[in-house]
Amino acid sequence: MVKASIQIIHDEHTTLASMLRSIGMMVERGPGKKPQDYFDVMRAMLFYIDEFPERLHHPKETELLFPPVARLAPETREVIERLDNDHIKGEAAVRELQHLLLAWELLGDTRREAFDTAIKRYLGFYLEHMRLEETVVIPAALKVLGDADWLEIDAAFAANCDPLTGKYPRDPIYDRLFTRIVNHAPAPIGLGES
Repeated sequence: MVKASIQIIHDEHTTLASMLRSIGMMVERGPGKKPQDYFDVMRAMLFYIDEFPERLHHPKETELLFPPVARLAPETREVIERLDNDHIKGEAAVRELQHLLLAWELLGDTRREAFDTAIKRYLGFYLEHMRLEETVVIPAALKVLGDADWLEIDAAFAANCDPLTGKYPRDPIYDRLFTRIVNHAPAPIGLGES
């Protein structure tokens, strides 16, 4: 039986991976004929990553899921240390990307290469991070954690309710963000012009 928190983590990873791939597609396409839409959508996507995964998802993994898994499955400790370090660096990395994007938008194409290089590195880093969680930590957690561990972890993750997973009522606070991304991102990412 899949634990509630594991399903939530999978759902959130799926949503985030989709967002990351959409960012990659946007970077490959570039601003095109509507640079303002491009920069607006990219800012909104980076804000989402900073707002939701960095502030709600990662702390629960670091504080509740990783410690008991590392204790009960010592073979995971090295990977968990790496993932914890990724969490520590993640917020600063997304803020740096927001800065690089703003620099490109305000100062012009001389700043584009720095953003392109940093975002491509970040996308690879983040997708690998989630892969390690899904292939190392989660299988170990399912083997070694007991019912008491799962009660606490499930309760914590149940409070996340990421509206972009499509499984929870959308919080009006995030409706504007979601609408902005979907309406202005070009197809097939969103509903905007190709």
